[in-house]
Amino acid sequence: MTPLRTGLALAITVGLFYALCALVWALAPGPFLGFMNNLFHGMDFSTMVQLRPFAWTGFLTALLVLSSWAFFAGVFFAWLSNRLMR
Repeated sequence: MTPLRTGLALAITVGLFYALCALVWALAPGPFLGFMNNLFHGMDFSTMVQLRPFAWTGFLTALLVLSSWAFFAGVFFAWLSNRLMR
């Protein structure tokens, strides 16, 4: 397992899934909020929702942060996995 390739694969995967999640939220916020409430065992997130226009800067910043974090986590995972297999 190559650390850089593993990190890149994880970063791309996390970035794509984050973008898909944001797209679903933008297209269907009501059903998505219901899903999130059910996902977290019935917690009600509706009181935290504030209607505002989509912010590209916030989306891109979160995308960059999550992808970077995933890249470094993937690199570390592959490096550690290779060391433990020896």
